[in-house]
Amino acid sequence: MGNWLKTFLLLGAMTAIIMFFGQILGGQTGLVIAFVIALALNFFIYWFSADMVLAKTRARVVGVAEAPDLYNLVAHLAQNAGLPTPRVAIVKDPSPNAFATGRDPAHAVVAVTSGLLSAMTREELAGVLSHELAHVKHRDILIGSVAAVLASVILFLANMAKFAALFGGRRRGGAGNLVQALLLAFLAPLAAALIQAAISRSREYLADEDGANIAQTPMGLASALEKLQKAALRVGPPRHATPETASLFIVNPLSGRSLTALFATHPPIEERIQRLRGLRP
Repeated sequence: MGNWLKTFLLLGAMTAIIMFFGQILGGQTGLVIAFVIALALNFFIYWFSADMVLAKTRARVVGVAEAPDLYNLVAHLAQNAGLPTPRVAIVKDPSPNAFATGRDPAHAVVAVTSGLLSAMTREELAGVLSHELAHVKHRDILIGSVAAVLASVILFLANMAKFAALFGGRRRGGAGNLVQALLLAFLAPLAAALIQAAISRSREYLADEDGANIAQTPMGLASALEKLQKAALRVGPPRHATPETASLFIVNPLSGRSLTALFATHPPIEERIQRLRGLRP
């Protein structure tokens, strides 16, 4: 299934979910208001999902003057990939990780944590950046960004529904509303996890392989993945990583949490390393 079709289906799903919540909270009037809100959100998420992801992860865009080595490496690798140079961002966090976001290659952002910059050699950093640029090249970043924001919207609406039912349901004789709200509060995290899983695990394998071609060697990324796996246990996840944004990162920052493990968005790191080592340099 193409990423454009996945994006359309996810935005359609969000519209249906928002209208469902509007029906519960406000009846027919709430349904109409929810439909108008959903249309506005669809437009906003498509155009501004990257900025929302950057804000949620506390990533700060930097220029060549502030991070010349990083910026120039990204520019060199983007040229290898036949891509325009994306914006570059840094997340001030000791946990090494990276992600890409944006609606298309012309509006892409590649973000790395400060922990990644301090932990990786130049070859390993090039491998990680090339993986993210492969996602940009294959236009995985739009579907990933939309899915991340959509998961946040679902969780926010579920919390609103629970709050409204607990504090307003009884005035409307709403024992049923209270039950519905509690069910929504339970199902919303599962829905968010399933949205993450909309990012196909096979896309990570493809990004690894194409990233190795962009970096002109698979060994940097293989070595980086080993370090990232160890760091996840030693340092822990990035402070601002959430289940909604987990699918965007090169390795799942929340892989130690049981719910995320059940709805894995990434293949096992061991398998990814084995595949990379099987590629010819």
